[in-house]
Amino acid sequence: MLIFTLRRLNLFIFTMLVLTLLSFSLSFLFPGDPVINLSGQLNSTEQQLAVINQSYRMQDNIIWQYFAYIQHIIQGDFGLSMSSQSPVIDEIMILLPATIELSLVALLIAMFTGIPLGFIAAIKHNKTSDNIILSVAMFGYSIPVFWLGLLAILFFSIGLGWLPSAGRISLLFEIEMVTGIQFFDILMSNSPDKWQAFQDATAHIILPACVVALAPATIFVRLARASMIEVLETSYIRAVKAKGLSFQQIIFRHALRNALIKIIRHVGLQFANLVTIAMVTEVIFSWPGIGRWLIESIYQRDYTAIQSGLLVLSCFIFIVHILTDFIYAALNPLARGNKHGS
Repeated sequence: MLIFTLRRLNLFIFTMLVLTLLSFSLSFLFPGDPVINLSGQLNSTEQQLAVINQSYRMQDNIIWQYFAYIQHIIQGDFGLSMSSQSPVIDEIMILLPATIELSLVALLIAMFTGIPLGFIAAIKHNKTSDNIILSVAMFGYSIPVFWLGLLAILFFSIGLGWLPSAGRISLLFEIEMVTGIQFFDILMSNSPDKWQAFQDATAHIILPACVVALAPATIFVRLARASMIEVLETSYIRAVKAKGLSFQQIIFRHALRNALIKIIRHVGLQFANLVTIAMVTEVIFSWPGIGRWLIESIYQRDYTAIQSGLLVLSCFIFIVHILTDFIYAALNPLARGNKHGS
């Protein structure tokens, strides 16, 4: 396990270096002065520009400029937002927990709906229920997320009035943000209305989380179906059948656990797809997350925010990949013998 951990650590360091290199390159690809694109300090005086140029070592070659940029990133200095002239790291720390909360809830919904349906389709292989589940999964995967979000607002919010259409929580509740994860902050607060606030926050997250979860859920259906079919065709399943175990015992005692292990390795990949869908969904539902902030930064041509936001989101997704690899290696010792990172 130590060698496996060192390999993943090396992979993480190398990937982060590549991400920072791409982020650093954007400052030269964007229009304008590269040092202003890195620092975000507009309308600076000559003395301030001289200090910034010296800080980012713009008088040296590009290699030393890159090392200076890395030093700023390690220190947590992502520059100033060109639109608000506030530190980018402060805005990211406020907005990123909202995206994490939405993505995790959507991932749970996708897994707890897609995986059981995939197992049912595999157990009923080539039967009517299998064909129905696959058809619904294909249809759900084909629906554009922006159209689905608008349709959900039109039907569940405007038509039926069941769920709110925008925001994280009603303005009636004043909850102090400590961790940024709203459900945790509500439970830790001393507000007398915290249970009403918890219900209101739950109502606000259901609609956007379900919209985000639809496409990953359909992928989990196909992954779970293929994994269960593969497990049911193995030799040890035929052996337990020969011993006289019932079909329910075979599924719940042997096939289910082995099929789940095969699915875990794909969770990290689907999480990246899920975060991408969440960026569009945050705009539709006015969810105050980093995806909506990034899209607004693109419209405002806030180059500093674009660089830092993409870097932080990529780092977050890759950390989820690493954690998924560790969970898979803990459940399947054979995976620790791979010579290369996934």
